[in-house]
Amino acid sequence: MNTPKKIDDLLIVNPQGTDNDMLCVLQAETFKYFTNEINLRTGLIADKTQPGSPSSIAAVGLGLSSYIAAVERGLMSRADAVARTLSVLKFLYSSKQGPEPDATGYMGFYYHFIDMATGKRADGCELSTIDTAILMAGILTAAHYFIEETDQEKEIRELADGLYLRVNWQWALNGGKTICHGWKPESGFLPYRWDNGYSEAMILYILALGSPTFPIGAAGYKQWTATFSLKEMYDIECIYAGPLFIHQMSHIWIDFRNIYDDLNKKIGLDYFENSRRATSVQQRYAIDNPRGYAHYGKHGWGFTASDGPGPCTLLVDGIEREFYDYTARGVPFGPDDGTVSPWAVVASLPFEPEVVLKTIRHAIEKLDLKKYSDYGFDGSFNPTFPHNGPNPNGWISPWQYGLNQGPIIIMIENFQSGLIWKTIKKCPYMINGLRTAGFTGGWLDEMK
Repeated sequence: MNTPKKIDDLLIVNPQGTDNDMLCVLQAETFKYFTNEINLRTGLIADKTQPGSPSSIAAVGLGLSSYIAAVERGLMSRADAVARTLSVLKFLYSSKQGPEPDATGYMGFYYHFIDMATGKRADGCELSTIDTAILMAGILTAAHYFIEETDQEKEIRELADGLYLRVNWQWALNGGKTICHGWKPESGFLPYRWDNGYSEAMILYILALGSPTFPIGAAGYKQWTATFSLKEMYDIECIYAGPLFIHQMSHIWIDFRNIYDDLNKKIGLDYFENSRRATSVQQRYAIDNPRGYAHYGKHGWGFTASDGPGPCTLLVDGIEREFYDYTARGVPFGPDDGTVSPWAVVASLPFEPEVVLKTIRHAIEKLDLKKYSDYGFDGSFNPTFPHNGPNPNGWISPWQYGLNQGPIIIMIENFQSGLIWKTIKKCPYMINGLRTAGFTGGWLDEMK
């Protein structure tokens, strides 16, 4: 692992420096989100920097894995990381689980958004299967990193096991083979399932398949992967999903290099290589720039789920443009309104490092996308939208999101040291889930 120089010195003397210096500074600046946007009593982490924001359980999962990277990088002491991890695990384990509308969760799952201080369900949101999976991925990573024989680290492992083992994945099938998106106490299960097209649900299925208490069968996973679409875009063939985060989220924890499920074997393409190709498609689309948006190009891309300047329709330089607010932007088939997300570029660092490093440097040096931000990069950026904000190069999101900050920290670390991948490879539940899904090859076979 590359040991960073003193961060304060890097920030003062040379804000970018070498590529390694640049990544170390970006990781350190971004990590401040998880030290500041937190309720220290509950350990819950805010969804975004907007005042009064509830906690996002997915942000908590990403935060738990970010603490580990921070310990290794000297950004947080092990003792502080242990204390924060214990705080949130204790709170989640003891918080109310039940069908009542103001509970924190039900059947081991958690509501998408919960109150930072009380843990009660926020804004009438759904009990979320995918966000619970992201939370559990972070919890299990913590359990397999904090392995010292101290009372506190033993308690982390015990709580983590208890939290994961009580998730009733079978209940979330709602009588079918594939997993439902969620549930509400007022109306029951949502009408949507994770059953159509490549998505971030890979981590969800693997965790559900690997459970020793409430496992689902492999039939639903195979039914889902059978719907994946292989497309050729810009002479690049890959499993299609428009938003870049879909090609990244499960990879935050799982090293998919050279391991293959039935679909991978059939098409001769593992999911890591697929994400590399999807990253290349993003860059090629930006170079092509079919809709003529400002600042798109070789170093101007990153289309994903993000905040935006809309919703509105405006005449810009004689062209009627429709702008969206928060939506899942994707390429090459849209939606696309000129908004790019620098965090999504960084999260592709392990897949295409040479391309990503140059794009990060461009975003810092040419577009000032860190200059006005409290925590590393701005959340999203639109140079086409008419604006009167602080950055003369374009509109920037007023908020930053935990769901964006975590992937920056973790994927920089996976690129530098493989830390999170190595840690989760020690988790028998994750290994069992991968094997039940049909994955073989590479490091997975070496663990037999």
